[in-house]
Amino acid sequence: MEIQLRDALLRKREVLRLAALSNSSLYALMGEGRFPRPVRIGTRSVRWLEREVQAFIDACVVNRNDAGGTHEL
Repeated sequence: MEIQLRDALLRKREVLRLAALSNSSLYALMGEGRFPRPVRIGTRSVRWLEREVQAFIDACVVNRNDAGGTHEL
C-alpha cells in the first residue's frame, strides 16, 4: 500500500517568514509571475502550498549558486 503525503497549506504570515519576504515583495513577485499564487479555500481565505513555496526558496538557492554567490529576487 502506497501512502501519499498531502501538501500543507500555509498562511500568509508563514509564507512571509519562510521566504523572508515583506508583504509588498510577496505581492510584487506574484504579480511578476515569479512566486506561486495562493489557493482560495474560502470566500475570504487563501493559502499557499508549502511545496510550491519551498520550490521558490530552492530555486533562489540554485540561482545564487549559479550566479557565483550573488542573488537577486
